[in-house]
Amino acid sequence: MVGDVATDVVARHAGALTHGTDTVAEIRTLPGGAGANAACWAAYSGCADVRLLGRVGAGTADWHGTLLRGSGVRPMLVPDEEAPTATIVALVDAEAERTFLTDGGAALRLCPGDWSARLLDGVARLHLSGYLFFSEPSRELAGLALADALERGVPVSVDPASAGFIAAFGADRFLGATEGAAVLLPNADEARLLTGLPDAADAAARLSRHAPLVAVTLGARGALVAESGAVTARIAAVPAAPIDSTGAGDAFTGGFLASLLTGASPAAAAAAGCRAGAHAVTVRGGRPPGSTGMPP
Repeated sequence: MVGDVATDVVARHAGALTHGTDTVAEIRTLPGGAGANAACWAAYSGCADVRLLGRVGAGTADWHGTLLRGSGVRPMLVPDEEAPTATIVALVDAEAERTFLTDGGAALRLCPGDWSARLLDGVARLHLSGYLFFSEPSRELAGLALADALERGVPVSVDPASAGFIAAFGADRFLGATEGAAVLLPNADEARLLTGLPDAADAAARLSRHAPLVAVTLGARGALVAESGAVTARIAAVPAAPIDSTGAGDAFTGGFLASLLTGASPAAAAAAGCRAGAHAVTVRGGRPPGSTGMPP
């Protein structure tokens, strides 16, 4: 996997935010980042050899590397002496819905010089976090990685990552930058934005003409699978008592890809992704249980 590694500051608040004064919250500093979370959930879901390329601030490189290894991920982290590790403030309300304040930091500085086609040696699938496409240096790296993978016959998956960033970047530009990907893993809002279609199923079907396999997450309504222009499966959600939805989509991605690697059908892989996502919303932060460590 290639993607972002971040330090998350997760603030869970039971009441409404009160502008201009204090709001009581439970606040924790945790490891995060969409790419890193997905890698950890893939390992947690049974994938034996998960590697992650990312860029982090030099001051927290050891902490993030240690936690990734503890989660079964082989970290290939580039320490940045000039920019801090990406930091995300996640505001989580009483319904477990999260709103992010994002400082991309070192993650936005991942660049072509950090990439080598040799990183694909022994790799069965390559996953690219969508956040890579929203910064010029990391977008160039993503393009190189995608081209090298296609040349080697390695299938590539992409998680579009952020409806807000896609809106600013441009849906057509994003689809052009991800041309050749075999799998797209958007949530419903991202799928609608990428296609301009209001119905998630129609959007999934349209996107599967761009990438042969698309799995659209629907939150508490499960997921849709679309292949070559048509919806082929509707997956029911797994019941859960949510406390924090941070990283639920990343967990789906990790579970989905780990299942695909075992030879599972797309529908079975989506069901595995839904199980991982349901598990994720019952823990604080975006990583699997037991992988949060102490703050740096």
